[in-house]
Amino acid sequence: MSVRIHPTAIIEEGVQIGQGAAVWDHVHIRRHATVGCECIIGEKTHIAYEVRIGNRVKINAFVYLCTGVTIEDGVMIGAGTVFTNDRFPRATTPDLLKLRPSAPDENTRLTLVREGATIGAGCTIGCDLTIGRFAMVGMGSVVTRSVPDFHLVMGNPAHSAGCVCRCGQVLFRFPGEPKEANRDSTCSACQRQYTIRAGAVFERASA
Repeated sequence: MSVRIHPTAIIEEGVQIGQGAAVWDHVHIRRHATVGCECIIGEKTHIAYEVRIGNRVKINAFVYLCTGVTIEDGVMIGAGTVFTNDRFPRATTPDLLKLRPSAPDENTRLTLVREGATIGAGCTIGCDLTIGRFAMVGMGSVVTRSVPDFHLVMGNPAHSAGCVCRCGQVLFRFPGEPKEANRDSTCSACQRQYTIRAGAVFERASA
């Protein structure tokens, strides 16, 4: 499978793009970033230095992925989502006499988005955190702490409102604190089965 790159896209040196990927108009991928196979990179998205993107990832338009971000396989990132990588950002040194460099340094914090997760449109993702496997972040949310596997989070700051199946359907909405949730649940759409213990979600083997 060939790689499709729109003629207006800017691809810097050292970038690796896997087979079957499509990079749309006015995308900018900075040096030494990696994009896996069969990915879609939507228009006007910016991918910074050394970002790592897995296979079959769908990134919609106007997304900003900063240095320090790793995206695993099968992730979807909605349009207009912004990632961050510095908890205490400043433009200059404290004396205001020198610009701080944009290159990664000791203040750069990491963010990991695990396989199968979905991030809705217009989200802001903090740094030094992990978004778990098959988790779902509701549109417009501001994520300031790690999200457990299979959790549905929403709001500003984002909080756990329930849990979701691999297929994306809501399994169960938490009536109170997630840690108080203890039950078994079967997806009404695909019949996959899960166990929820103290708010943690575990897949159960199919019969």
